[in-house]
Amino acid sequence: MSDTLMTPAELEAALREIGAQRYHRRHPFHKLLHAGRLRRGQVQAWALNRYYYQCQIPAKDASLLARLPTPEERREWRSRLVDHDGDAPGTGGIARWLKLTQGVGLDDGYVTSTAGLLPGTRFAVDAYVHFVRERTILEAVASSLTELFAPTIISERMAGMLEHYDFIREETLAYFRPRLKQAPMDSAYALNYVQQHAHTPEQQTAVLDALRFKCNVLWSQLDALYFAYVEPAIIPPGCFVPDDHHGTQG
Repeated sequence: MSDTLMTPAELEAALREIGAQRYHRRHPFHKLLHAGRLRRGQVQAWALNRYYYQCQIPAKDASLLARLPTPEERREWRSRLVDHDGDAPGTGGIARWLKLTQGVGLDDGYVTSTAGLLPGTRFAVDAYVHFVRERTILEAVASSLTELFAPTIISERMAGMLEHYDFIREETLAYFRPRLKQAPMDSAYALNYVQQHAHTPEQQTAVLDALRFKCNVLWSQLDALYFAYVEPAIIPPGCFVPDDHHGTQG
């Protein structure tokens, strides 16, 4: 831990360096996904497991919203709940993610039950929700800063999946297009917040550690997918088994 207080610009540079090194865009599973080198069943497994992350995002945001001390801060953070939950049935990011799982051939009831979820996915996502609920507001806000790096991976994902998978359509990827605008707005607010509220070297270190933690959460989810569905392809008991799975059943 440094005992030197960084300037706001230096803090931002340090955060962006963490993203360059640790963001899950670099994970082998994502490289396979974007390059069209996964079977349909492996794409289904990714969409199914990622649903749990998507549906828990508003839960973690609601826990943070309840702790924010001012109406201005609560109004700002509340937009994230609407982005994911929508303001009416069938709207919002979670509903759009179900368009993706439908498009790759999964049943809504099965997806929303989370019955086929990998244990690694559940542990990682639950750890993130608990982190935001239990840590300081500053750390909770900082953990959302992976959104600084989201537009690049979203653009790569949309282009790669549309190019390489004949079962993917433009409407299948409806979740991602709004995020190209939402993520930069959200990350701009969160970045400004941590720059304004991290007043000590200790607080700045906590901000950096929170972003590292969040990167680890995203990376761990892909580790679980890679182990279960790519190599060594051992699926834990009770988890989703694709029709085209060729590995060893756990």
